[in-house]
Amino acid sequence: MSNNEHAVVTGASAGIGRAIAAHLLANGWQVSGLDIATPSLEHASFTPVPVDLADGAAIESVAATLMPVDALVHAAGVLRVGCLGELDHTGAALMWRLHVEAAARLADVIVPSMAARGSGRVVFVGSRVAQGMPGRGQYAATKAALIAMARSWAGEVAAQGVTVNVVSPAATATGMLQDPSRAASAPRLPPLGRLIEPAEIAALVAFLLSDAAAAITGQDIAICGGASLPS
Repeated sequence: MSNNEHAVVTGASAGIGRAIAAHLLANGWQVSGLDIATPSLEHASFTPVPVDLADGAAIESVAATLMPVDALVHAAGVLRVGCLGELDHTGAALMWRLHVEAAARLADVIVPSMAARGSGRVVFVGSRVAQGMPGRGQYAATKAALIAMARSWAGEVAAQGVTVNVVSPAATATGMLQDPSRAASAPRLPPLGRLIEPAEIAALVAFLLSDAAAAITGQDIAICGGASLPS
């Protein structure tokens, strides 16, 4: 994708979403940052869009005002943990709305327009946990759902020049690691020996939004520091 195109990035006020938005801005994109939190980026090409991404009606109302959109990156997320017998059902409902339903509502408005124009890019930020991890079953389920949606939708729009992919990081150095809700579930360092940096994820996402990535679609791409390798 060429410079001066429009990307919609959710969760742009912090963590991975902020890193992606900043990377795209540095490379000439116009970025609309969707987040309920106070904006933390200041740039002439950045437009903060206040929205509760757990509110489906609010998402649909906002999405209609964003067009045209060349790239959609859904990075907003939260983590709630719990083992069987102590599952957090309220937290699970929030994760589903934020991770899965928000992605679906945004894509339902934005992607058909991309397909009609004959080009577009969609990237969902998933997680290595989608393959399953003790104590994180409800979180894993939402991230696995993103992969299933991406593969399904990629098949629908591939012939129209639109790609849909997932980037799945291992434990990443963001504020989510300090969330009190995960105090009993420490992150696992990958074989690399350190956490993944948000800027590393942003660089991969930016590549998937580029013209060079036109043939990559329906993929779940790990950025895991070796965590996916046989032990």
